[in-house]
Amino acid sequence: MPDPIIQLRSVSLGYGGVPVLRDVTFAVYAGDFLAFVGPNGSGKTTVLRALMGTLPPLSGEILRPKGRAACGYVPQERELDPAFPLSALDIVRLGRVGRVAPGRRPGRRDREICLAALSQVGIATLASAPFQDLSGGQKQRVLIARALAGEPALLVLDEPTSGMDLRAERELMELVAGLRGRRLTIVMASHNLHVVANYARRIAIVDRERAVFRIGDAAEVLTDETLTALYGLDVRVRELDGRRTIVTRGDP
Repeated sequence: MPDPIIQLRSVSLGYGGVPVLRDVTFAVYAGDFLAFVGPNGSGKTTVLRALMGTLPPLSGEILRPKGRAACGYVPQERELDPAFPLSALDIVRLGRVGRVAPGRRPGRRDREICLAALSQVGIATLASAPFQDLSGGQKQRVLIARALAGEPALLVLDEPTSGMDLRAERELMELVAGLRGRRLTIVMASHNLHVVANYARRIAIVDRERAVFRIGDAAEVLTDETLTALYGLDVRVRELDGRRTIVTRGDP
């Protein structure tokens, strides 16, 4: 197992002193692809904030053995003002803010890194396009490029496929899965099991209403018994053409 870059030990997380999740213990490893799955409001975003260091724990400890890993954050696309009059490249340049020394303006190398990030997500030809004119899938790729421009060790995505059709959803997940490597660890949150079932290496199920927080390899967590207990429905995990699919009783 690679070295952990972040460890949570018996952590309670919440707001205003009120816990949302209790006794959370897990580690994120270098090169990992870990997906947090659960209903809306279950606490997934709360965990992401703790991993990024923007939400201190109410109790327990969060360890970063190698120091704080540089983190790139990809919010839900709707969190960015669609009327913001910037090009795709302008948006990606914002990802260099933390890498540019105080008093120095972004230079040629910063521009090259931003263009390379756009190329990495497959939309280099849209660099000069107005961000507000792009499709939802293209906007999400721009936001991923913005995060990559900061040269992070950890890429954190919050509901990256929200509002996408099935084709755009699959294309984006293929892209995200392809980014994972020796130098980039991926953590994401999604309310949709179908989105992560075939891409994440490990899956954590979060549901504060039922006090569920289970984490493990995807094949270990995505079982009929676990999902049926979580959702209170007769859930089955099936394989079709080598891909996992999640169905409930009555589905074909």
